[in-house]
Amino acid sequence: MRAARPDQTARSARLSAVRPVLWAAFAALATGAVLCVIGWYGMSGERFAERQLPYLASCTVPGAALIIAGAVLFAHGRSVLATARVEELYELLVTAGSPPATTRSPAAVATSDDILTIPGGTLWHRADCPLAAGKPEAVPPDAHVLATGGLSPCPICEPQPPPSAPPPER
Repeated sequence: MRAARPDQTARSARLSAVRPVLWAAFAALATGAVLCVIGWYGMSGERFAERQLPYLASCTVPGAALIIAGAVLFAHGRSVLATARVEELYELLVTAGSPPATTRSPAAVATSDDILTIPGGTLWHRADCPLAAGKPEAVPPDAHVLATGGLSPCPICEPQPPPSAPPPER
């Protein structure tokens, strides 16, 4: 037999506190519904209003009150259960650990220093950029095109301009 974990014990304690409230709510709803049906049945057999009043007073009004009380108890039980679940989630999030104090910036997608361009394209890429890697038409860019500023650096792989090219204008 396995031993219960502390979080399971706390969860079962919360549920055992909510169960009586929910059972009382269902009992009140069921009793109220039965009383309303009895009152309606009794009233329906009487022709005169003064003979219907006892059924109204003894069954229908208390039945409606029990239905309202059952609905309130049910809502209260659900809110207690929801509060217990939120507390449990909070405990899980707090005890899960905090993130490391220092966060690293995401690494670049590509790390190669070789530069390629696609003929007819407007960007220059690193050789291992996902937009240029494996494409047979990718060729090294012409130094004249880089010097005139006809190409821009790829925003995905963020290549460094070659030493012969001027820095790109943004």
